[in-house]
Amino acid sequence: QVQLIESGGGLVQAGGSLRLSCATSGRTFSINAMGWYRQAPGKQRELVAAITRGFSTYYADSVKGRFTISRDNAKNTVWLQMNSLKPEDTAVYYCAAKPGNSMIGNYDYWGQGTQVTVSS
Repeated sequence: QVQLIESGGGLVQAGGSLRLSCATSGRTFSINAMGWYRQAPGKQRELVAAITRGFSTYYADSVKGRFTISRDNAKNTVWLQMNSLKPEDTAVYYCAAKPGNSMIGNYDYWGQGTQVTVSS
């Protein structure tokens, strides 16, 4: 099993920045793709960004140019740097991981989520 714990969420004003971290434990050697999902009230959970062990990346169109995902393979830690935040970025953000290298869908391990609130 793999455990993931998110941190770094909080309240920020529109235009501000926030950096989320995801720490892993357990069978971390099995992890390849890691990603960040978010779920806003009344909306479906969506993949925001993802990154493979080989550092290929994926970004949702809504965050391209504003968010940057990065990882440290030795630590199996992933970060999401969020800049130019907008109120519509408000959501619970979830860290996810999987053994495969396909970044979209079918993540096996999930964190509990961290709240990001962007005020107008």
